[in-house]
Amino acid sequence: MKLLKTMMCAGIALALAGGAGAQDVKVDYDKAANFGAIKTFSLKLANSWGNQLSEKRVTDEITQSLTEKGWTVAPEGQADAQVVLHGATETKRSLNTFYSGMGGYGYRGWGGMGGMGTATTTETQYNVGTLVVDIFDKTGKSLLWRGIAQDELSDKTEKNVKKLGKASDKLFKDFPPGSAKK
Repeated sequence: MKLLKTMMCAGIALALAGGAGAQDVKVDYDKAANFGAIKTFSLKLANSWGNQLSEKRVTDEITQSLTEKGWTVAPEGQADAQVVLHGATETKRSLNTFYSGMGGYGYRGWGGMGGMGTATTTETQYNVGTLVVDIFDKTGKSLLWRGIAQDELSDKTEKNVKKLGKASDKLFKDFPPGSAKK
C-alpha cells in the first residue's frame, strides 16, 4: 500500500511538472488584413534582452520562417511589412510537496485517524522565456499579426535552439492567415 501511494504521488508530480514545461504558443491577427499583398518585410528587435547570440538565433529563425512562407527581406522603409521582435525572461517558482507514510490509514485500521506520515515541500526556481513577434503594416502603425511563444528555458543552448525551432514552427504553421488547408 505504501509503495502504491508513493508511486501515485510521484506520477501526479511528474504529470504536473510535464504540463508546466509545455510550450505555449498563441497567434492573433487582423481578419481584414490582406496578407496576400505582402511580399517583403524588414525585421528588428524592439528591445535587446542582453544576449547577442540568442538575439541573432531568434532573428535568424524568424527570418527563415518568413522566407520559407514566400516573403523576402527588404530594407526598413521599403518593405511591405515591419516585423518587430520582443524577448523577455522571467524567473518563476514552483512548490512541490511529496508525501510519505500512511497518513490516515494507521494502526487503528481503515476507519482510524492515526498513522505515521510526513510531507516535504521544496521550492524550484526556473526561467521562462517569452518571444513576441509583431507584424505591422509598412507604416508601422497598424498591427496585422501577433504571435507569442512561451517556454521554460534550459541551461543548455542546444535545447533552447530546439525549443526556438519548435516555437517558430508552431507560430508560423498556418501563416499567412488564410493559407491553412481545411
